[in-house]
Amino acid sequence: MRLVATGVSYTYPRGDHQVLAGVDFDIPAGTSAAIIGPSGSGKTTLLSLMGHLLPMQTGSIHALDDSGNELRLEDTASWVLQTVSLLPDRTALDNVMIGAYSAGASRPDAAARSREALASVGLGGRENEPARILSGGEAQRVAIARALASQRPIILADEPTGQLDARTSSTVLEAMIGAHDQRTVVIVTHDLEVAERCDLVLELRDGVIHERARA
Repeated sequence: MRLVATGVSYTYPRGDHQVLAGVDFDIPAGTSAAIIGPSGSGKTTLLSLMGHLLPMQTGSIHALDDSGNELRLEDTASWVLQTVSLLPDRTALDNVMIGAYSAGASRPDAAARSREALASVGLGGRENEPARILSGGEAQRVAIARALASQRPIILADEPTGQLDARTSSTVLEAMIGAHDQRTVVIVTHDLEVAERCDLVLELRDGVIHERARA
């Protein structure tokens, strides 16, 4: 799924500072893209506009299939938020299955997808543990597995490795961007090592995007 932004600008209500000032980008289908920039540069704001968590003020962001047809981002994207939201009294597997159910999977298919997704983020064998006993990093991995289990063509992830050590981050990134080249993944990150794993690095500076070549 291709993502195209044209002239995206945004100013927060009751604010006089324009966070985004005409953002343009074109992320090809099946590409992983990192959005980097200093704190307050608008990274999470841009991601929220992409996923329709914030209303668009100026400009547009479109998701296009291989034929150039526009599809609703709400129907094609899964989220990994900074704030992990799990059902504490349900198992890790139950929480991940929510992602598959949201994309219309049957119960057997949802269970199979979810077990595979948990294994891919290093939580195989932990399916039946209640979410409330998981560490912060483990809960983050469950949230990532939930997005993977949806099998939607776009993943929007806000600091998905922020609570993970280097080894676990590598495992999670491989699951998100390494093994599924048909998926388009957009990652907001402050970690340059994470950014360098992506196909594109888009730097937000002074409200606009500057594409950076990888090292």
